[in-house]
Amino acid sequence: MSVEREPASGDELYTVDELAAATGMTVRTTRYYAGLGLLPPPTRRGRMAYYTEEHRARLELIRALQDHGFTLSAIERYLARVPGDASVEDLALQRAMLTSWGVGKRESLTRRQLATRVGRKLDDDEIQRLVNIYAIEVDGDRYQLLPSFEVALRLYELDIPVDSMEEAAEAINRHMDALADELTHILRNRVLTPFRGQEHTEADKAAFEQTMSRLRQLTLEAVVAGFQRAANQVITRSLSESVREPSRER
Repeated sequence: MSVEREPASGDELYTVDELAAATGMTVRTTRYYAGLGLLPPPTRRGRMAYYTEEHRARLELIRALQDHGFTLSAIERYLARVPGDASVEDLALQRAMLTSWGVGKRESLTRRQLATRVGRKLDDDEIQRLVNIYAIEVDGDRYQLLPSFEVALRLYELDIPVDSMEEAAEAINRHMDALADELTHILRNRVLTPFRGQEHTEADKAAFEQTMSRLRQLTLEAVVAGFQRAANQVITRSLSESVREPSRER
């Protein structure tokens, strides 16, 4: 449970308006989260309430969770496991692990809006196919677009069996899940943990966040390059085997 702590000397203080502006949230939303107990109580000086860098770090962590599609109840459960005395650096490192690899929040559409994006009315089977190839997720009566949505639409324009698209999507998802697990483990244990165990200036922390952002971009590029290399090796190996195969013609 978060408790009010007197800010240290030299800490930057924010009014609720300044805190909301710094995190890109509305004042109303900021106060709502505070009322739910997702933020520690502010420091009060007379009739004024002041927030610290810790409050800002917690709000930025909440935004990162929202970007991943966490519901409010899931965010509450997640923050309940974060120690009440977690430092700004601890919170920033958690956010660094959560920062989306995508381009922003997922679009959430009604069925009619989804049909408009696709360009035609969709029946239940077609909706399920989009789910099967990881183009959308169903959230009640709404549909969240996944990063592969536009790719899926272009695939549907090709004259290939739908079943083959579903099999390919399943294979990609299965291997990407395993790859993401392994890369995340390396990132957490070989990059984040050593950084967390050392003393750093604010400039160091800012530089580290930029490094993490660049690392994400390079990792995505490396995954694409790695697949291209592996696919070329498969083609070369297949051709070599066909050449070595004895001819059946006499």
